Amino acid sequence: MAAVQQNTLDFQLSVTADGNTIIKDLQPIFQEQGMTETVHAWEDHGYLATYTGKKGSFATVRIYPHGLVLIDVQCRDEPEEKASVHKILSKIEEKMQEILHNSIRQVKRLPAIVRGASVDRYWPTADGRLVEYDIDEIVYSKESPYQNIKIMHSKQFGNILILNGDVNLAESDLAYTQAIMGSGKEDYCGKEVLILGGGDGGILYELVKLNPKMVTMVEIDQMVIDGCRKHMRKTCGDVLDNLKGDCYQVLVEDCVPVLKMYAKEGRTFDYVINDLTAVPISTSPEEDSTWEFLRLILDLSMKVLKEDGKYFTQMGVLHYLEEEIRFLIV
Repeated sequence: MAAVQQNTLDFQLSVTADGNTIIKDLQPIFQEQGMTETVHAWEDHGYLATYTGKKGSFATVRIYPHGLVLIDVQCRDEPEEKASVHKILSKIEEKMQEILHNSIRQVKRLPAIVRGASVDRYWPTADGRLVEYDIDEIVYSKESPYQNIKIMHSKQFGNILILNGDVNLAESDLAYTQAIMGSGKEDYCGKEVLILGGGDGGILYELVKLNPKMVTMVEIDQMVIDGCRKHMRKTCGDVLDNLKGDCYQVLVEDCVPVLKMYAKEGRTFDYVINDLTAVPISTSPEEDSTWEFLRLILDLSMKVLKEDGKYFTQMGVLHYLEEEIRFLIV
């Protein structure tokens, strides 16, 4: 079944909208397409005109008295219908410019939203925005005991690792890997490093180039490793081909009991790099349970970190991380 495109065209007017006139002038454009019109009018709330086509396409024209005119056109995501809608919207824009002259303050035509596609390329953000990627293929899809795993191909970013619907890392995200390692300012030569998470292999791959004494990576999900080994080669190189190398080892385990074991044994590291996906979004710890997990990982990480060691993690606001560290110290 074909996906559906939702097309929008918005006009903000500097004058009160004359809904009756606008609908009358736009009517021929829809009639040319063989669309049937139905008009609803409210005394104080403007007009709503709906237009339906023979193949199931439809359009709405919503006119608000304060000067907002919204056009929505829905059609199948097929070349012929998309071309037809493009012509309709272009004609509407031309007609509106003609009849309203200098009364149009702003015209906004957004890219169409594609709904029901076999490859979903939209991600709502935690703060209510919508992000669209140029994704054209799902190259890996698994449901592990821990999470939903997808690797999807983007024309711009290469393959992208997505965990539980959250974009994790793209093959083009070397800057992220470099940043969480210290942006080239650290000397890892001869050092012992512990990576928490990092199943994409990016941090491990960059670290082994720097002649460390030993890198231990603790990743809970074998399926993430398997997918990235095959489909994220630009990120991980060949380090995930084997779980042990001359200067690294990969433990497919939960990092919490491993950290507790290392703390009990008195084992310490020069660097601990926290690349776990559980990162707090809310700035209120009482509203976000991932803060408790962060505190646990911080506490355990400090116990396995040498006195002069360094701890790297992903964090949006340094202030909140500093507060959590003070909480642990106190």
